[in-house]
Amino acid sequence: MQDNLSIRAYSKQRRGHVHCYHQLVLPILGTIIIELEGYQGKVSVGECVVIQSDTFHLFRANEEARFIVADLNLLPDNLLNMDSVVFSVSSPLRSYLFFIEKQLQHKVDSSIESLMQQMFFQLLQQQRVGEQIDSRVRSVIQHISDDLSLTFTINGLADIACLSPTQFKKIFKQSMGQSVLQYITIQRMEKAKALLTHTDAPVQLISEQVGYGDISAFSRRFSHFFGLSPRQLRR
Repeated sequence: MQDNLSIRAYSKQRRGHVHCYHQLVLPILGTIIIELEGYQGKVSVGECVVIQSDTFHLFRANEEARFIVADLNLLPDNLLNMDSVVFSVSSPLRSYLFFIEKQLQHKVDSSIESLMQQMFFQLLQQQRVGEQIDSRVRSVIQHISDDLSLTFTINGLADIACLSPTQFKKIFKQSMGQSVLQYITIQRMEKAKALLTHTDAPVQLISEQVGYGDISAFSRRFSHFFGLSPRQLRR
């Protein structure tokens, strides 16, 4: 079997099967309910479920839901050895899924599809996976990554996770190995570094895009994090 990317819909009826290749299901509209060893629950936009070869699985979804499905002979090591079968998709891969959807709907072009598959695999290799992340924490991670310019509060994030602030902080640290504030800071600093390196956006604008209205506070945090000021990094 050749590796393949496709757009699929599923039935509300609960169905099951097994196949001799690996399969990744990435929702682009709606959710799918998956049942397999190690996981039973919903997989939503911003997430991916990994179904390894020869694994029996049950599934159902509303007919209007849509999914990018990747049938693969090989999985990158980070996905092959992960403890969970579901992971949160990075922002670059989420954006790339929309390109895949538009291209597959546009025309059949084997050369472009081959390049798409290569890029898709490379982005898979960069996905952050590890121990199973609580679904409530995954929803918060997705919310944070969607817009780092927002002001995040423990109470607000706890509401998204449907937990009390105390429970949320505890469960987040258990799942991610770091506090909520540490996680947000790391995401903001890495985003700022990428913007400083790959764009010519003014430092003030980058500061705002990663949640710092005060450029001095941003510069201090960035310098402490990387050992260089934003302007030194850009030079």
